[in-house]
Amino acid sequence: MEYLIDDVDRKIMQLLQRNARMPVSQISKEVSMSQPSVKERILKLEERNIIDGYSAVFNLRNLSRGTTTFILFKTEHCQDIVDFCENAKEVTDLYRISGEYNYLIKVQTTTIEELAHFQDALTNFGVSKSHISMKNIIENRILL
Repeated sequence: MEYLIDDVDRKIMQLLQRNARMPVSQISKEVSMSQPSVKERILKLEERNIIDGYSAVFNLRNLSRGTTTFILFKTEHCQDIVDFCENAKEVTDLYRISGEYNYLIKVQTTTIEELAHFQDALTNFGVSKSHISMKNIIENRILL
């Protein structure tokens, strides 16, 4: 049976998306419900995989990983590129896409030189086209 989310569930999800460490006591105040009711709703959202997990968001610039690059990649060696990206510390995201290119790779590097080294390694698998991010306008947007 499909679980229908209501306005209270949405509000709980918004609060958790803004701060996954927000205590149930604070959430209960924000949604005007008892703590046990809020906890039960959160558990139901987790059980139905609507809430799939919780994570920390790191400031990559402060970790010397401030250069963001998006690489369009075309290959006939799909599993090889997936394996390569899974083992490359620079890769934060890998998407299979449609169109002229097979993959979109998001890479975080310390320097342009590190990016060049990464791109040199990619040439073993196919053709790439890179776009370096100049400025993040919207990142980690709250979806609800």
